[in-house]
Formats: sequence, structure tokens, C-alpha cells
Amino acid sequence: MRTVLIIIEVILALAVMVCVLLQPSKSDGLKGLMAGNNESFFSRNKSRTKEAMLFKLTIVFSILFAVVTVAINVVD
Repeated sequence: MRTVLIIIEVILALAVMVCVLLQPSKSDGLKGLMAGNNESFFSRNKSRTKEAMLFKLTIVFSILFAVVTVAINVVD
């Protein structure tokens, strides 16, 4: 049972890393300074974009990772 949990934990760790690395940077840099109005289709529909999906997946994978870590310690 412990071996299965460790394998699941490694898979979840990789999934969290991939989700975090795929997320775009939040800083606008000089673009936000020069452009006064940042209204666009994606700023109004943030809950439907790829960025929102990656954010939600990161949260889910992180919670599962924490649960599996606690389960490994309970099994020992």
C-alpha cells in the first residue's frame, strides 16, 4: 500500500510542477504602464480561459498531494 501511495505522490508532484510552469507570468511589465485600459475579451472572461483552468488544476493537484502525503505518514 505504501508503494502505491509513493507512486501516486510522485505523479502528483510532477503534475503540480507542470501546472505551475505552464502558467503565464502575472506581471505586465511596461505594457501595463503604457496602456491605460486593459479591457479585453480575456480580462472579462477569466473564468473560462486556459489560465483559469491551470490555476484550478494546480489547486486540486496540490490538495491531493497533501492528502496523499498525510496518508503515507498514517500508513507507516
